[in-house]
Amino acid sequence: MAAGRPEAHDRPPENGFAPLEQQPVPRLLPHVDGSVLPSLGGFGRHQKQLVLLTWIPALFIGFSQFSDYFLLAQPNGTCVLPAANHSNWTASLLPPPRLPQQLRANGTGEEEAEEDGDGGAMLCACKEWRLELQTGLSQNVVTKWKLVCDSAWKVHIAKFSLLVGSIVGYLVMGVMADWFGRHPVLIISVLFMLVFGLSVAFSVNVTMFSTLRFFEGFCLAGLALSLYVLRIELCLPVWRFSMTMVASFVTVGGQLLMPGVAVLCRHWPGRDDWQVLQIVIISPFVLMLPYVWLFPESLRWLLATQHHKRAKAMMLRIARRNQVDTAAEPRAVLAELEQELHKKPQRTCIVKMMSTRNLWKNIVVLCVNSLTGYGIHHCFARSMMDPEARPTALCHADYYTMAGIAVATCLALCPAVGLMGRRGGLLTFMIITALASLLQLGLLNLIGKYSLRHDTGTACAQCFCFSCCISGDLTCFSPPLPSRPVLRDTLNRKFSVAFSIIGMFSSHAVSTLSIFFCAEITPTVIRGGGLGLVLASAGFGMLTAPIMELHNQKGYFLHHVIFACCTLLCIICLLLLPEPRGQPLPESLADGETFTRQTLLHPGEQHLLLAKGDGEYSRVHDTPLHLSATGGATVAVATALAAVPASYALATGGEVIGNRAIANGV
Repeated sequence: MAAGRPEAHDRPPENGFAPLEQQPVPRLLPHVDGSVLPSLGGFGRHQKQLVLLTWIPALFIGFSQFSDYFLLAQPNGTCVLPAANHSNWTASLLPPPRLPQQLRANGTGEEEAEEDGDGGAMLCACKEWRLELQTGLSQNVVTKWKLVCDSAWKVHIAKFSLLVGSIVGYLVMGVMADWFGRHPVLIISVLFMLVFGLSVAFSVNVTMFSTLRFFEGFCLAGLALSLYVLRIELCLPVWRFSMTMVASFVTVGGQLLMPGVAVLCRHWPGRDDWQVLQIVIISPFVLMLPYVWLFPESLRWLLATQHHKRAKAMMLRIARRNQVDTAAEPRAVLAELEQELHKKPQRTCIVKMMSTRNLWKNIVVLCVNSLTGYGIHHCFARSMMDPEARPTALCHADYYTMAGIAVATCLALCPAVGLMGRRGGLLTFMIITALASLLQLGLLNLIGKYSLRHDTGTACAQCFCFSCCISGDLTCFSPPLPSRPVLRDTLNRKFSVAFSIIGMFSSHAVSTLSIFFCAEITPTVIRGGGLGLVLASAGFGMLTAPIMELHNQKGYFLHHVIFACCTLLCIICLLLLPEPRGQPLPESLADGETFTRQTLLHPGEQHLLLAKGDGEYSRVHDTPLHLSATGGATVAVATALAAVPASYALATGGEVIGNRAIANGV
């Protein structure tokens, strides 16, 4: 029966059989990395100049992101005029280690009074303070408006404002970048950044300062997001990660230069130091105003959203800048583009991501990763400092330590990602973060309990009377050796600092790589919105730091435990992500949906397994039953025709045989 089955290519056209498959001409426009950009000169002179233009603002963004460490730094204070009487209260009468903590007391000082008796309330009951900064400035927002004791909570609100504004900006500007384009979002962000940023310097009270800082953070988020997306979309797969890491180095450079900029802003006539610093931070964004003409719209976004007329002009401009002969190289791409000019632009919102099966899961996993990375980073940073002290303004040593860890992270990411790929590198650094966190939480407590129990036994052995051990009275006639508790505390401190540095290093790498990972696997049509979600999640992670400070570090241990558990969850979820290294950027939602995790088996091995299982049914795909798509009756006719010899079918006619075959079959 199989031998008499007529092949599809032997069917005469008059019997109604069409060719099995008509191979369409492959389209070039959807393959930007594989067809469009190579025909326009690849990563040529035009692209390199634009990438350089995205690096320059990264320095100014670094200034703005770390300005809170100087504008809102907590000062050391001395009460000159107490409220009880009008006699001077000199610094010698105040306990120096405790005074800064009292200045940062939250509320009315009742919590401090409960801990330290009436000392906390007495220290805050002061009519005149002498406040001194240790961060380069002689005056900042805290010292100008005396935001200490009962007004200390306003400092945390001011810190909230910049972060909350950034979170909202990432979400809103990401959607706008997908709907209106990357270039309009960039220019609007620059303009309003200048307006709101310079207005902050002329604030008349802390309420105005916090409100304007919210809008400054909003515009800063739009600026950072649009530059990140434009940089990614300009590069070919080989250059994407290296160009992004250079921008990260420039941003860290801004963090390193910030203390020096603060020192240069001291003692300016007519203005407070913090006002001069704010103006110096914001003024360089004026250099981005020519970007209105210098920086074009993203070619990827124009092609993905079917703005073909603008895309054609852009392609001709790129070819001319890269010195490519338009009559030879991009002729096929331009010819295909001419046929698409009649199509109307189509925009896509990030909400459509929910209709996919794989894409939304990948983005959610990366959101949790960035949230965990930035959230646990604060836990490690606090543990690296004095664990007994409350959060203070970072001195230069702590500030440069954090900046040095950021530089080391960027240096380590380059070879790690080159060897292990995006997913392998992210998984490795997440495992290191989890180990550092668990060891810091568990091992140090174990060392402390063991050392305490050992000290108890040693103290009992030193007593003259055995009854003191039985009664539990450890007050011995011979003084206990003080070296063992000191050694235990020193050991705990060294281990805590070591684990904190390792944890900060790995968590910073997790956060940086999660953001870059999202930019690579999110399609062009919703890349702004997807990247905005991950950056907003990172903002929520950073927001945990001022929240803990506002609550006087209550629940800090639980906060660390929760994020340590999240690292374990992230390790499992990271195995579900695809590997985008060397792959072209997805352009549409369909491209992003097919960007899935690779199978454990090699593709060739998987093909052999499928061939062994389906060998006897390999010719089912050639039958008319497989080709038919016109309903149940047509399927039955095609099945009957497949069972009749070819000569008999040609002699009697397909319709009669079909009816007889159906009758016989019934």
